[in-house]
Amino acid sequence: MQIIQNIRDKGAAIVIGVIALSLIGFIMMDAQQGGAQLFSGSQTKLGEVNGHKIDYREFQDKYKQAEEQYGGRISGAQVYSVRQSVWDQLVAEYILEDEFEKLGLTFTPKELSSILFNEETAPYALKQAFTDKNTGRYDIEQARQWWTNVKKMKDDQRLAVDQQIIQPTKLQALYTKYGSLIAASAYYPTWMQQKDNNEAINFATFSYVNIPYTVISDSAVQVTDKDITDYISKRKSQFEQEAGRQIAYVAFSATPNGADTARAIDAVSSLKESFKADTNAKVFVSRNMSAINFADEFVPRSKITATPKDSIAALPIGGVYGPYLDGKNFVLAKLLAVRQLPDSIKCRHILIATADPQSGEVKLADSIAKKRIDSIQAAIAGGANFAALTTQYSDDPGSKDKGGEYDFSMANFSTLAKEFAETVFYGSTGDKKVVKTQFGYHYIEVLNQKNFEPSLKVAYLAKEVIASDETVNGASAQATKLSGEARNLKAFDEYVKKNGLRKVDLPNVIKENDHMLGGIQDAREVIKWAFDAKQGDVSEPLSIGEQFVVATVTGVIPKGLPDAKTARPLVEFQVRAQKKADMIIQKIGKTPTLAAAAQAYNQQVQAGGADSSVVFAAQFINGIGQEPKVLGAIFNKANQGKVSAPIAGNSGVFVVQTNQLASKPAEPADVLAQRAADKGRTMIQQSIYAWFEALKKLADITDLRSKFF
Repeated sequence: MQIIQNIRDKGAAIVIGVIALSLIGFIMMDAQQGGAQLFSGSQTKLGEVNGHKIDYREFQDKYKQAEEQYGGRISGAQVYSVRQSVWDQLVAEYILEDEFEKLGLTFTPKELSSILFNEETAPYALKQAFTDKNTGRYDIEQARQWWTNVKKMKDDQRLAVDQQIIQPTKLQALYTKYGSLIAASAYYPTWMQQKDNNEAINFATFSYVNIPYTVISDSAVQVTDKDITDYISKRKSQFEQEAGRQIAYVAFSATPNGADTARAIDAVSSLKESFKADTNAKVFVSRNMSAINFADEFVPRSKITATPKDSIAALPIGGVYGPYLDGKNFVLAKLLAVRQLPDSIKCRHILIATADPQSGEVKLADSIAKKRIDSIQAAIAGGANFAALTTQYSDDPGSKDKGGEYDFSMANFSTLAKEFAETVFYGSTGDKKVVKTQFGYHYIEVLNQKNFEPSLKVAYLAKEVIASDETVNGASAQATKLSGEARNLKAFDEYVKKNGLRKVDLPNVIKENDHMLGGIQDAREVIKWAFDAKQGDVSEPLSIGEQFVVATVTGVIPKGLPDAKTARPLVEFQVRAQKKADMIIQKIGKTPTLAAAAQAYNQQVQAGGADSSVVFAAQFINGIGQEPKVLGAIFNKANQGKVSAPIAGNSGVFVVQTNQLASKPAEPADVLAQRAADKGRTMIQQSIYAWFEALKKLADITDLRSKFF
């Protein structure tokens, strides 16, 4: 609780909370007006779910809310992740709202009250606004007062509260009801429990022959396009895909080169002697436009992140170390001072505030505040009770009821008022003094200091290694030349080959709303271009991060089953394994003995299950791996005492013979109960997930996001 930095009383917190929640409407109204101007006369439809339109502005409002959960503005790949989450949320809301209506699920005002005015269930925003700073408890009465005021609001103010607080609360309650209905339908009957319990203790011993697919070389098995097509046609639900693009690209790096690095080193090195001689490090660092700002503070040696901290600590006062590389910067480090400082302190204070910490408005004349704090200092020196004076006079609500006490660690140093921090950390235990900060006058007593260690004040002068105009223009020129001379896919490939360039040919299908392209994290510009292009088109140079990219569309993939070329990387291994299995089975026959199967490919008859680990519920078979078909054959009573038909498994062809089926001792009652509980929870989770996925599959969803982002 950084009250020294940001003091506010309880009443102000409540008012601020109410204002923050109420004025969202004005902010949204302004955003809506701005949005109307932005999209005036144009399409704002971002998508549609079962006839419910998703508007761009609605989406952006929810995106901003989600962004706030990350502490403000976000960037990079995280933007796309949050956008996808918001889209998924809106799709789920519209799909499930229709279901709520069909089932007659409702949410009453009484239910809303029971949630809003309960410390366990109140929305996070209300808890933030109406938590008593002294007790840490949710102030239900203040929340009720706020709700009374909300009911009097109109238009955009009320709309804002509905969107930010009421609607999310209502939806969550309805989701819970709906989920409970589905959960109630997930039934784990007694007969199934008994079956699962038996399968956990019934084990088998068996003999087997494993003929791995590696006995036949890959080159001996030809996988044709027809083989690929036949394979995926039999598994349509598994391989049906969205429309997409296949893309290849060449990237020209505009990252700093050796000459740029040398330039940064020279820039820093040329300042080393003058940096050492200068007597005002703060001004010197600022004047020379350092990439690292000056910090006028001591940092414990153990907390210094610079790699050569031991070398810096060994410098004499005023000495300079470097240049050294730190991330993208070449750095000079100047040791300004060293002192022993505590890692943590305990203090107490009384504040006579001269200004409102929120508005800066003068609360008390400086001269009056100074006289008052001097009187308090004199009273304490005369034996007055510190805690009693704190309760009576201090303007810091964060410590008023704690006798003015605070515990701080060195990590708090930079967040406190500078004069206050220096008093409690740079002084000594037992110090008592009056200090003035921007908040007013403090009477401070240092009660305790612990864990002293050497702390350094260091000035850093840094120059970032950046690409020169020559480097950037060179990369741009190379990209422009490729784009200008290669206007189709054939010319693109010829140019790449002729000039020894590295082409990245992506085998996977790129979807319209994707944002990654191979190793490029933020490739939306390329992907948007590709979906407006035709097969064989070549892009203009596109600037992405520290590189220029020239892309070409190598394939336009329609919705449905992929063609053989597209599917080959996905299924060629499985198809080849299937053909090898057919070849192996043809050689050993459909009813081989174990000895004959082993002899055909110079394998051994092996034994398994002696450790009683092979149970029907097992995921793996020791010595064999994950082979569910083999496991099923082992527990097939038809194979007890005789050899099974050849089994085309994941890693090879197997022939098995079950020697014995037996049971381990019954498991304890608590183990059985735990299994039943775990299985019940799993069934509920699977039911809820499968139910929603089925609804989503049946829904009529139109996604137009790529037109906007």
